[in-house]
Amino acid sequence: MSVSRHPVALRLERRVGSATKLLATVMVLPLVDGIFPALVVAGVLGTATGIVETGILIFGGSATAAVILAEMDGDRKQMVTSVLVIGAVIIPLAALEAAFAPTFRGFLNLPVFERFAGLVILTIAAKTASSEIGEYLPSPGVIIALGLVASFEPAGFAIETSPEYVVNGAAAAGVGVAFALAIAMLSPHLRGRVDIDRFRFGSAVALGVLALPILLGPFDVMQTDAPIALAVLAVTTLFAYDPNAGPAVGSGSDSDSSDSGPPDSGGDADRVDGASADEDGSPAGGDGSADGELDPTDPPLDAPPTAPGRIVDDDVAVLANGGEPSTAGDDEGTDPFADDDSRAPWL
Repeated sequence: MSVSRHPVALRLERRVGSATKLLATVMVLPLVDGIFPALVVAGVLGTATGIVETGILIFGGSATAAVILAEMDGDRKQMVTSVLVIGAVIIPLAALEAAFAPTFRGFLNLPVFERFAGLVILTIAAKTASSEIGEYLPSPGVIIALGLVASFEPAGFAIETSPEYVVNGAAAAGVGVAFALAIAMLSPHLRGRVDIDRFRFGSAVALGVLALPILLGPFDVMQTDAPIALAVLAVTTLFAYDPNAGPAVGSGSDSDSSDSGPPDSGGDADRVDGASADEDGSPAGGDGSADGELDPTDPPLDAPPTAPGRIVDDDVAVLANGGEPSTAGDDEGTDPFADDDSRAPWL
């Protein structure tokens, strides 16, 4: 499998360094740039479906899969340990940020802020799908800051908290960590069999599907509890996985069979040549001349066969005894009754 050209992972890799730090940055990024708090304030985590979709697509997603499969080295135990350490930091931070969601909801115009939250998710989806498009789009933090300014209502400011938001925030982060753990544990099997770039594009589509109900809320578009984004992600995973794309098993036997050539290709010819040639390269039964010259003592090539009369005499004797004549000495174009036998000129 070639190293994935994931735009988000490549951009962060230039700033970070090791694969473990890169994975930590990718998974902490939603907490830093304000995407996760925006989703909590927008009420996306109000259902179990929203918690699972946020955990997989925001904390997990294609960037996490790309870093684990294409960048991280080491055995399965080392990768699982790294993911657990990162999860021990992410889950408490997600719970802490979710605890302040009621406070933000108190001094924000929620219908306006929700539109900006949906716009943030669409921006992330575009950046995930194409790095060229992402260069022309503002960062998620800028969009969230604009949303805070546009929806700010200071009259409703009050510090509030709710255990429900804390539990939901921790659960969403836990789902993301569980997704990363599953990728790390299955990494020996998934490497070489998952097209990360195809999975990345499908994850971008799933993010867009997640953003549509938030962005188009006033128009009642796709207002359903059905996990449409998860269904899109499942179809994406199905198309990105190829069980036959892994390292070829038994390649040595294949190469041996291909190198050996087809059966009986040249072996019999060598044996025939060896049987019909002497060690010095001359034809078998020859006088050692290997340059193709004819021996002066050899009869000419167009000379008629010698002593056919003896064969005829033998055949006459055989016919007299009731047998069949022999054809051992008959050649095409030779007269069997030729009378050129010196032993019996009267025949």
